[in-house]
Amino acid sequence: MGKALIIGAGGVASVCIHKCCQNPDVFEEICIASRTKSKCDALKEKLDGGKTKISTAQVNADNVDELINLINSFKPDVVINLALPYQDLTIMDACLATKTNYVDTANYEPLDTAKFEYKWQWAYRERFEKAGITALLGSGFDPGVTGVFSAYAMKHEFDEINYIDILDCNAGDHGYPFATNFNPEINIREVSAKGSYIEDGKWIETEPMEIKRVYNFPEIGEKDMYLLHHEELESLALNIKGIKRIRFFMTFGQSYLTHLKCLENVGMTSIEPIEFEGKQIVPLQFLKAVLPDPASLGPRTKGKTNIGCIFIGKKDGKDKTYYLYNVCDHEECYKEVGSQAVSYTTGVPAMIGAAMLLTGKWNKPGVHNIEEFDPDPFMDDLNKFGLPWKESFSPELVD
Repeated sequence: MGKALIIGAGGVASVCIHKCCQNPDVFEEICIASRTKSKCDALKEKLDGGKTKISTAQVNADNVDELINLINSFKPDVVINLALPYQDLTIMDACLATKTNYVDTANYEPLDTAKFEYKWQWAYRERFEKAGITALLGSGFDPGVTGVFSAYAMKHEFDEINYIDILDCNAGDHGYPFATNFNPEINIREVSAKGSYIEDGKWIETEPMEIKRVYNFPEIGEKDMYLLHHEELESLALNIKGIKRIRFFMTFGQSYLTHLKCLENVGMTSIEPIEFEGKQIVPLQFLKAVLPDPASLGPRTKGKTNIGCIFIGKKDGKDKTYYLYNVCDHEECYKEVGSQAVSYTTGVPAMIGAAMLLTGKWNKPGVHNIEEFDPDPFMDDLNKFGLPWKESFSPELVD
């Protein structure tokens, strides 16, 4: 049994909290905390009455002292950070000060520039190790399950993995002309940034959406997908033996791309502050305010997601290909936890990662990416808690 402090009350946090309550043997008690306490109280009201004891709190995740006070008051065994990526470091600082384990789903980003890399969090390695606590980075789906898939493939299927293609397909339809399936600010920063991939130990940069492929996804069909930069490329290239090239692709519909281009052309995706009626505003933050809340998309979204990894490498001296993936149905997710599949596929692994630390199945003081741990217990829990994985030994390859 253990106690978890969950920071955040959006769509991903809602899924994670539902799943903690489905796993009461591990999560004896949880505290839900965010800047807006009423959101936390609404989640508590929905889920109260089970074996897991739920409390709520108000906290500003930008304020280290507030976080330290809350952690000292609740005394959790782990903090699950489901706030904004801008707040990763303040939450890590508070965990260090209180010697509390830490889990997140996305790497730190500075507010003033769209940088997706781990250097800021990796800088905490020695301090977390000396404190005897673990920081588990990227326990979502991508990053997250894609790293666990990679570790599993390395452990069970390969002697060395030379090529990894991570494919993220969301074939869901929410009916809006333009909306994002997770935080609009983070989503648009990510897809409007330059693309990149790693080949022969070097980063190769591309223009946004420059490289397009069409892929026939199992249970979905053919979809356009585009090469993006994604943070797990950086850690997987270091931690998986034999990597020669690693890429990340995500699907986008033409309507999304057309709207995004128009918004870019008129400056609405900019993160540079502008003066408006005597106030400084960031255009992208204003755009976020007028777009549909991703947490509201659940009852509207139909279709499926397919996220997985294609591996090419060698086993016993012979060439081998292997595809590990998950297919998730938006409507089934909504029936179960009131969320669409994008939040579901992130919230479930967040709970599992925290459970790995609480149960001691993963115990390695320091700051670690998810593929550095034994994948087997995590893979078992994916099947148990709603994200069953599938495999193919003869996948269609990406050229």
